[in-house]
Amino acid sequence: MKYKNDILGGIVVGLVSIPISMGYAQIAGLPPVYGLYGSLLPILLFALFSSSKQFMVGVDAMPAAMVGGILAELGIAAQSREAMLLVPVTALLVSFWFLILFLFRAGRIVRYISIPVMGGFISGVGATIIMMQVPKLFGGNAGTGEIIVLLENIWEQSGSFHLLSFLLGFGTIVILLVCKRLNPKLPMTVVMMALGALAQAILHLDQYGVKVMSEVPAGLPRPVLPGFTWEKAEGLHFALFEIEGLAEYLPNLMLETLGIAAVIMAQTLLASGNYARKYHDKLRPNRELVAYCAMNLGGAFVGSAPINGSVSRSGIADSLGVRSQLASFVAGGTMLLILLFGTPILRFLPVPILTGIVITALIGILEIPMAKKLWKTGKNEWLVFMLAFLGVLIFGTLNGVIIGVLLSFGEVAMRAVVPPTAFVGRIPGHGNFYSLKRNSAARPIKHTVIYRFSGNLFFANIDLFCNQIEAGVKEDTKQVVVDARGIGSIDVTATERLVQLYKSFQERGIKFYLTEHDGSLNDQLRRLGGGSLIENGAVHRTITLALQDAGLEKPYDLEYSEGDTEVERKRSKPEVDELLPEFEWAFGAKAKE
Repeated sequence: MKYKNDILGGIVVGLVSIPISMGYAQIAGLPPVYGLYGSLLPILLFALFSSSKQFMVGVDAMPAAMVGGILAELGIAAQSREAMLLVPVTALLVSFWFLILFLFRAGRIVRYISIPVMGGFISGVGATIIMMQVPKLFGGNAGTGEIIVLLENIWEQSGSFHLLSFLLGFGTIVILLVCKRLNPKLPMTVVMMALGALAQAILHLDQYGVKVMSEVPAGLPRPVLPGFTWEKAEGLHFALFEIEGLAEYLPNLMLETLGIAAVIMAQTLLASGNYARKYHDKLRPNRELVAYCAMNLGGAFVGSAPINGSVSRSGIADSLGVRSQLASFVAGGTMLLILLFGTPILRFLPVPILTGIVITALIGILEIPMAKKLWKTGKNEWLVFMLAFLGVLIFGTLNGVIIGVLLSFGEVAMRAVVPPTAFVGRIPGHGNFYSLKRNSAARPIKHTVIYRFSGNLFFANIDLFCNQIEAGVKEDTKQVVVDARGIGSIDVTATERLVQLYKSFQERGIKFYLTEHDGSLNDQLRRLGGGSLIENGAVHRTITLALQDAGLEKPYDLEYSEGDTEVERKRSKPEVDELLPEFEWAFGAKAKE
């Protein structure tokens, strides 16, 4: 059956959404059942509009905690009439902000975030939610906030440590991880949920202190018009501003909900982009903003808190092989059946086992293999990964996103400021010019410095350019040739310094040439005040033409070291030593291995 994984994954996600949604609804200040309502209509709307093939959404940690903070600032008690009036309004305002973000095509932000930043961000979100859930493994209550607050909560909740709960929760994690390694296709998540319900039905685990799911009222959610209530005497009644202090707080509320929208956009776009890249799918960021707008609009009209992309649900779906949004429709259908007929069964589901399932899914999304690979291949990118990871853990999702974007731009800036450079020469018996450092057989041309600069030339790297050339010049140097094929643009600062460098060499009797670049660079030079380089013959189309202008003809007289043999000095046939330069071009310093 083609879609069996999507159907199975949807059922499991629907079941696992029960404890997750109910818990986060309470954090947002709503009765637990509103978490289930938020896992019905909103995820169906998301599935209709999303371009992601496997990402899942629902009532989730970060927005729920931010909404809870809004209630705390206004002094509104959780699950009160005022809370149930205000929370859907926050979802409506978040939906409004997504419409604005769509109109401004803000989804393009994801283009400016590198893979190490994205991996660190997703791992930070996953680790944060794991720490939120840890106390529930041993009978405590989930926390919210950043790493320091979460660690404090784990310590405080350790006072209510319950051994049987811990064995059930930790045992679930171990069993799922082992079975995933031995037989990934086995639906152990469903098996563990069934075993947990059976254990509660037979052994009455709650009598031994194990927490089970609380009972919730049966039936579908009633439509809600955010901010309004129905009064028998006066019909539809706008009651939002009956909340004390809300009118003065409204500007803050708009900013707070913009922050919630930014958190949802960043977390959901980055995480869904991670899956799209993993499975070579095409994600349309601006279409995703429409999906986020629709799901939060749906959440507002069932009285729910803002809806977010769910890393934990998506991790479970991915581990079960989900590859289409059919899973979201199945998850919504599962939640519909639960609300209509299954609410009495909820009391048989042990919380530690459900928490173990969630934590196992979150462990699966931690980009540990990426971190290991970056550590081996590029310490700079590993550092970027870790900074993004720690940024989310320490400063929260929104600030983590800002840090991630800044890191990405910083990475781009560093690559531009320090581009690849090389001094080049000739390999005896070969055409073209080769890096002296990368090719052991390459030799410099006598009295000549040929310098390759593979990046745009501007104010931030012109010092590097000039200093490296000056360092390569010797007492007997008669000409300096710049291989500028990598220079696509130049600014006024670099142009001025280039002219100064040319004049400095001219005074010292050294010819200076700029070669191999696109003709558009000459146009820029004339426009920015460097036309004298072209007029004085310092610009040539190729290195060969520049060397001809300096009086050098093929075969060039090469500069040999004392260790070179007479055979190497006289070598002239192109086929000689063909293999070594090929391997050095491909593998660099590891060529001989």
